[in-house]
Amino acid sequence: MSLALITGSSGLIGSESVNFFCDKGFDVIGIDNNLRKYFFGKDGSTIWIKKNLKKKNKKFNHVNLDIRNYSGLEKLFKKYKNKISVIIHCAAQPSHDYGKKFPFLDFHVNATGTLNLLELTKKYCPLAPFIFMSTNKVYGDRPNKLKIYETKTRWELKINDKNFKGIDENFSIDNSTHSFFGVSKTYADLIVQEYGKNVGLKTVCFRGGCITGPNHSGAKLHGFLSYLVKTSLANKEYNLIGYKGKQVRDNLHSHDLVNCFWEFYKKPRSGEVYNIGGGRFSNCSILEALNLVEKLTNKSIKKRIIKTPRIGDHIWYISNLSKFRMHYPKWKQSYNTKKIVEELVSNFE
Repeated sequence: MSLALITGSSGLIGSESVNFFCDKGFDVIGIDNNLRKYFFGKDGSTIWIKKNLKKKNKKFNHVNLDIRNYSGLEKLFKKYKNKISVIIHCAAQPSHDYGKKFPFLDFHVNATGTLNLLELTKKYCPLAPFIFMSTNKVYGDRPNKLKIYETKTRWELKINDKNFKGIDENFSIDNSTHSFFGVSKTYADLIVQEYGKNVGLKTVCFRGGCITGPNHSGAKLHGFLSYLVKTSLANKEYNLIGYKGKQVRDNLHSHDLVNCFWEFYKKPRSGEVYNIGGGRFSNCSILEALNLVEKLTNKSIKKRIIKTPRIGDHIWYISNLSKFRMHYPKWKQSYNTKKIVEELVSNFE
């Protein structure tokens, strides 16, 4: 029996992983307790996704469990042991603003929860690849110190800049402001690496840019493109927070991301790190995303500019995908930003 254990299974990436691995013939155990609703209110609830997953996948078994609960997790790991073929860890507290208000909860979910899973993997299924969904926020606001210049619709780097193709894994995480969320995820990122390099587990950190897709329960504090499209179609005002709304994000569809997981699963490495996002193939500024939604829907979106940016927010961030492509040349991107937004608009209309 091939069994995939997926945390945050009702979230965007977790649910995409559930569908993908069920389609591959795996038995899948999903761990999720809908903490998103607690974080973000009813807009963040993932109950609808859980229902869809259970309806679609006969090989899917949902477990209502908090990753901070070590004893609860241990019962699960002890039950299945070496039958567990892969661990995909997507559960997280994902918001800068929420993390600042509730730093203990943020740290315990993101850091302690990850440590719990690593220790149990070491104890019960040490041969199973451990795939961790990290974040580009481990770099803090250091990307803002690049030589960024302003255009009509975005901030950008000159084509001869060494980082023009994107930020790679050698970019420093030091001497920067991270946000509390960034710090808790950085701890998780580093401890995942350590269990690979020091203990020998097959671990990987995917430092994601903006990951999106149709299963995103976009809320005000999390889920950039999903929330933007949902707000726009509801004729509600959208807040452009800082940098004139010209801050650049690279956008990776959850389907393309989970295909990265699959490539790693087939050929795992120990203590590896990859920057992963849309890269130069798929990126936009927030203003450009709004313009695209207006064009696709023929609606004029109400915008309010808030001059003060979020602490640690990136002015410009595009992922350099060269390292992952070099290690896994079979991986292909199938969604650019336009295709992603078209799908979101179609889903919400």
